[in-house]
Amino acid sequence: MHDREWPKLSPFECGVKGCCPRCGQGRLFNGFLTLAPRCEVCGLDYSFADPADGPAFFVICFGCVPSVLFGLWLEVAFQVPYWVHLFTTLPVMLATCIPPLRPLKGWLVASQYYYKAEEGRLVEAPAGPGPRA
Repeated sequence: MHDREWPKLSPFECGVKGCCPRCGQGRLFNGFLTLAPRCEVCGLDYSFADPADGPAFFVICFGCVPSVLFGLWLEVAFQVPYWVHLFTTLPVMLATCIPPLRPLKGWLVASQYYYKAEEGRLVEAPAGPGPRA
C-alpha cells in the first residue's frame, strides 16, 4: 500500500482539518497539539515533522500582539478597572492565541511533507587536487 500514488493535497486544508498530509483521511494529532506517531490509514510516519516554535511565533505575531494592543488601548483610553480587563482583554487574548495553534501546527507539518522539507546538510567539497601554490 505504501507504493501507491498519493494525491497532492493542500497543506493548508490538511492543516486546518488536522488530517494526514499524504492520504487526507487519517488523524494528524493525538491530542490538542501532540502529533500522532503515524497515520492510522496509510501508515505515514510523522517523525519527519518538526514545526519547532513556528506555530507559537505566528500566534504571537498575529494573535497576541493585536490582543495586547487592544488591552493597552482599553487602559489608556478609558482607564478601566482590572476586573474589566479580566472580562474583556483576557477572553480576547485567549480567543486569539489558543485556537489558532493546532491549525498552524498542522499546516506547518503538512507543508514539510508537501515540500519534502528536511534538515539542512553541508555538502563536502569533492576530492581532487588541492589549492595550487
